[in-house]
Amino acid sequence: MFGLSPFEMMVIGVIAVVLFGGNLPDVARKAGGIYREFRSRLNEVQREFRAAEYEATKALNPYESSKVEPDDDEEPSEPAAPKFTPPS
Repeated sequence: MFGLSPFEMMVIGVIAVVLFGGNLPDVARKAGGIYREFRSRLNEVQREFRAAEYEATKALNPYESSKVEPDDDEEPSEPAAPKFTPPS
């Protein structure tokens, strides 16, 4: 995990216990809350960028969304144009 060996993680854990002692659960709870808030804000920004990108592509090609895709359940219909037959 994060390129750390189990020994290195254990050393970090011991240092955390020495520094924070009995407050370690509160510190971990606060760090988790900060991380959760950061992720929610980051997701919000990503959602706004995706919406802007969608609007930009829609503005570039307005006919893209008007294409009618056939349903998988329906059988394909015959083409409107006749088939090409080469001259003999």
